[in-house]
Amino acid sequence: MDVTDLAFEGHAGTVVGRRWSGADEPEYVVVLIHGYGEHCGRYGHVAARLVEDGAVVYAIDHVGHGGSAGEPVLITSFQEVEEDVHMLEAHAREEHPTLPVVLIGHSMGGLIGARYAQRWGDGLAAIVLSAPVLGRWRAAEELLAADEIPDAPIDPTTLSRDPSVGEAYVADPLVWHGPFKRPTLEAIQETLGVIRFAGAVDDPILWLHGEDDQLVPMADTKWGWESLAGRRASSKSYPGARHEILNETNQDEVLDDVIAFIRANLPTRGAK
Repeated sequence: MDVTDLAFEGHAGTVVGRRWSGADEPEYVVVLIHGYGEHCGRYGHVAARLVEDGAVVYAIDHVGHGGSAGEPVLITSFQEVEEDVHMLEAHAREEHPTLPVVLIGHSMGGLIGARYAQRWGDGLAAIVLSAPVLGRWRAAEELLAADEIPDAPIDPTTLSRDPSVGEAYVADPLVWHGPFKRPTLEAIQETLGVIRFAGAVDDPILWLHGEDDQLVPMADTKWGWESLAGRRASSKSYPGARHEILNETNQDEVLDDVIAFIRANLPTRGAK
């Protein structure tokens, strides 16, 4: 697999990212959207599975994340972050103008992906939301209600039943290990409201979630999904799985489901 570094000017400075590609001509493009406090480099194994299936995968670090410009984890407008992702999609389409494009977003990336689908979903072959922040996020509500946001990072044990995932997360210097920022939480809350009232997505969209997700509880996401899911929506949950289902002990099953959904909705409608 070939890994190429990317960089372009986003809404708040230089945005960096990666492109993963294989030796053969790709059959489809994937735009991958990472979650809060992390970076696209954590998705190399996901990209490898997708490339093996025939994809070329593009991803960026959001403003204030990973190697991109900006104050750490500070996002004041998700609309502008969505537009950075749209620039990435335009770059991918310029390099592969005849290929269908699929969007995959995890957690906060699922929030971004949901709103992105409402804005630009007609141009996408499929949308996959992994443990997305939708509906309501009680953790954000509780933090915003506090006079001072505590200096408490995300508990790595909530990520996966595989302890090595949490250990790697803690040791990763590009992951943010500090407190949430109030403007970011406010922007998340604002975007949740926008998504709820912007209407359903009628393009092919899949929601996947771990049933033991303590970071983004499935029941709260379900409330938001009910207003987002249109006539071509489907969903699946995984008993015992925690928040990062793409890093879970059953990640092969999850990625099989992601690829099967993509394959079912590519213009060729064929299995590989």
